[in-house]
Amino acid sequence: MGEIAGWHFQIVAALLFLLGVLGVLVRRNIIVMFMSIELMLNAANLSLVAFGRELGDSSGQIFAFMVMVVAAVEVAVGLAVIISLVRNRDTVNIEDASLMRW
Repeated sequence: MGEIAGWHFQIVAALLFLLGVLGVLVRRNIIVMFMSIELMLNAANLSLVAFGRELGDSSGQIFAFMVMVVAAVEVAVGLAVIISLVRNRDTVNIEDASLMRW
């Protein structure tokens, strides 16, 4: 069994990022958009770790850890916004959330 080349990781990361972008642009459900953003962050993590592996340096893993921290903060804030939206508007449609002041 051969070793997986670095460009394979980059192709998978690019496909994941493309799926995330499509999810944000096409879907109107705020939860699906939220998951699509997470998919884009994971694609960035995969790319960072793959570059770090190719270069034989651990800095890619450190940057991936920083992205994970940002993703955790984004989850906390995003879920709070989604819960507030559902409680006040009874919907998860982003079109109904265009006005932040009620």
